[in-house]
Amino acid sequence: MSLSRKFGSVLVILLLTLAPLFGQSPDTSVEIDLQEQTAYLVQNGSPVLATPISSGRFGHLTETGSFKILDKERNHHSSMYGKIVDARGNTIVADADADMRVPHGGKFVPAPMHYFMRFAGANGMHAGYLPGYPASHGCVRMPQEYAIGFFNSINVGTPVTVFGRTPVSRYSEQSRSTMLRGRNRFADPRFGPPFDPRFAPPPPFWWR
Repeated sequence: MSLSRKFGSVLVILLLTLAPLFGQSPDTSVEIDLQEQTAYLVQNGSPVLATPISSGRFGHLTETGSFKILDKERNHHSSMYGKIVDARGNTIVADADADMRVPHGGKFVPAPMHYFMRFAGANGMHAGYLPGYPASHGCVRMPQEYAIGFFNSINVGTPVTVFGRTPVSRYSEQSRSTMLRGRNRFADPRFGPPFDPRFAPPPPFWWR
């Protein structure tokens, strides 16, 4: 990556980090492409940040349509999903529902959803693990450094558009985010020319 691209990437990240100090851009929105497993932060009609995501798996598909950010919570925890641990804190059910039976001495531990941005019912964008395919219960997971950037750049009322078909096979190459397939460039027909790859690398350590 050239020095100019590195500088451009750092500059965009820095501006998004400082977004709360200056307020949201007057024309900010979020575009979530389920087929490509990628989310875009759009300002004044142009994508300024893109991130790989993990959307809802089959049985819990992320709803498509036009929405708005309903609320934001930095340290949100799920009220429905999490894990069950025993009396010693060992995980015995890694993907548990809140209504599952808990053994004596154990407890249900709600799943953390830091930098939560709710946009449809109980579903929202948040920091979370990305296995490389749709795996959530309907939310849109993204790496924490990108979740911070989105969280700092949007407000309640920001438009969110979710489109595309969730990939069929959780293990197929087509189900992986474009950004996780190792391509140098990627394009979204909604935005025209290929998106500038300088915004794809993870932000530096000091922004986390």
